[in-house]
Amino acid sequence: MRIAVAGGTGLVGRYVVDAAERAGHDVVVLARSRGVDVLTGEGLAAALAGADAVIDATNSGTTLSARKATRFFEAATRHLLAAEASAGVGHHVALSIVGIDGIDASYYAGKLAQERAVAAGSVPSTIARVAQFHEFAGQLLAGMGGPIAVLPRMLMRPVAAREVGEHLVRVAESGPVGRAADLVGPRDEVLVDVARRQLAFEGARRRVIEVRLPGAYGRGLASGSLRGGADAVQGTTTFDEWLRSEDHTLR
Repeated sequence: MRIAVAGGTGLVGRYVVDAAERAGHDVVVLARSRGVDVLTGEGLAAALAGADAVIDATNSGTTLSARKATRFFEAATRHLLAAEASAGVGHHVALSIVGIDGIDASYYAGKLAQERAVAAGSVPSTIARVAQFHEFAGQLLAGMGGPIAVLPRMLMRPVAAREVGEHLVRVAESGPVGRAADLVGPRDEVLVDVARRQLAFEGARRRVIEVRLPGAYGRGLASGSLRGGADAVQGTTTFDEWLRSEDHTLR
């Protein structure tokens, strides 16, 4: 297959590209550094020529603005689907997040908007929801300066980004099904706990404080819905195993 990976230079996208190449697929990376911009559509027509499937692993960043996240994902999805329809692409795979149906706020509002746009499009598609990555806690910690980090109360079941990449390639290979089985990590975790373990592993002396955020977003994070359901597929790499792996880059 010829698989195009939107966001192919990002955290998950790199693993998607690696997994697809190891499986023997012809891979095209869609990224601004490669002359392709999904937010404007620049370069998409040429990049998608002959593509059988597109895996959208783009990320708008860690913005908490529902408006900004929604604008990003709607624009990227609109341009991707239009170019795919013109090129005759047979399968659009969109990476999303488990358990967000009741959290139409903040970043998750953007992902829900993306899912709606994909489902309404003319290109046969699959929504692939996964849990937060093992890298998530470190991303939050890196964005906070000083000796104290304040993190929200969040019940999670983190999964290795490498396993997410492999999962997305399998979904692309299987053909469009509308909604793939969710993918979650092997263990229930609490965000502040994994953050503290990561800091201890890295030898960083910082205090981590947990707060319960207000509103639908805060309730959703603390509810446990982001851990996924009992029918979810479980990854195999635990957070502590990931800490000791080559995929964990010390900050």
